[in-house]
Amino acid sequence: MSEVSERMRDAFEAVAIDDEGRACRDIPDSVCHEEPRNFFVHVGSLALTKSSDGLIDPKLVLSWLLTELAAPVFFVGLLVPIREAGALLPQMFTAGAIRRLPVRKWVWAAGSLVQGLAAAMIAICALTLDGATAGWAIILALTVLAIARSACSVSYKDVLGKTVSKSTRGTATGLAGSLAAAATIVYALTLISGLVPRMSLVIGGLFVAAGCWLIAAAVFSTLHEEPGASDGGKNAFKTAIRDMKYLKSDEQLRRFIIVRALLTTTALAPPFMIAAASENGGGGFGGLGYLVLASAGAGLVSAYVWGRLADRSSRKVLLIASVLSMAVLLLTLWSSVAGWLSAPFILPVLLFSIMIAYKGVRLGRSTHLTDMATAETRAAYTALSNTIIGLVLFAGGLFSFIAEVYGVTLVLGVMAVMCAAAVPFALALEEVQADSDAG
Repeated sequence: MSEVSERMRDAFEAVAIDDEGRACRDIPDSVCHEEPRNFFVHVGSLALTKSSDGLIDPKLVLSWLLTELAAPVFFVGLLVPIREAGALLPQMFTAGAIRRLPVRKWVWAAGSLVQGLAAAMIAICALTLDGATAGWAIILALTVLAIARSACSVSYKDVLGKTVSKSTRGTATGLAGSLAAAATIVYALTLISGLVPRMSLVIGGLFVAAGCWLIAAAVFSTLHEEPGASDGGKNAFKTAIRDMKYLKSDEQLRRFIIVRALLTTTALAPPFMIAAASENGGGGFGGLGYLVLASAGAGLVSAYVWGRLADRSSRKVLLIASVLSMAVLLLTLWSSVAGWLSAPFILPVLLFSIMIAYKGVRLGRSTHLTDMATAETRAAYTALSNTIIGLVLFAGGLFSFIAEVYGVTLVLGVMAVMCAAAVPFALALEEVQADSDAG
């Protein structure tokens, strides 16, 4: 037992500690001797759940699955709004109650368990249903999954802060992300290889995702977490309503939220791009592996570049992402009208480009908000912004109605216009990094 613990500590120090004296600086002494085990519990649990996210990706896998099951495009358009808004909006009503719990690892474990069961239900629906019936069933299961994910999101940062020291938290989450990215790439390459029938591989991937979530719940339950403060829970919905005053007093915050709202199209667009390719005769699973590989590759290729640029000018990141996403959506629209989306590699290249823009939007808006706000307003700005964007994403479900009634090409056109509209607002943002340097 002690030999195992010693080996675990050696591995922990090799992976996470780059100089002596940095560990256990901001966690209780009673947790310090458990930190190596806690570190690897976090890495293992997060790697499993992030791998599950890649296997069940609503933007790609579920979108393609619904088109294969002959579900109306209406359901395809609902996938991302439900997944994103469903993981964000419930936090306004549950965060206070969760943060009043002295031990919160059980919330995350329960959330992971429910996500696993919901993923299994999606797989079963794909095996047994088709058409609109499959669409309704999968959307319902995805809703349950998203709500469970929201509980995990609320609890995780608090648990991480109590069980792993500040100097190693980024290493834990980064290592988990790298492991999950590798798993997603292996999955994509297997899809590309054609060694396994495509539908069998996708449904099998859903069952594997379900298993990963269930295992992650069991692993996370072994975390050593000391009871913590439970008196800081507030009703996030009431807080967001109270903080609306900042929209009136801070013009830069208004512009930032408008830019972020308009650029939600980078998250919403991929399912409609896939639906457009299907209408062009590019249906089937032949290109799914390339799409998954393009999505995973976009993150690996662009994250460092976006991060370096954001440290210099998050405003320029948002501006470049606006122009890039507008260009990609216009090219997709043009390719759809011309019937080119059915050609090999056209859709993967377009999807790779929109995912690069999406990664830029995510990194740019996070950096910009952090540097724009003060220590006194940062929490309020973040909560207010997340609340408004959650509502915008939920309203993004309207694109499903537009696609069903007027066609996917109109949706792509509207999204391109939204990205274009984000450009002048991004130009009007201040260079908050320059201000902080001057200060």
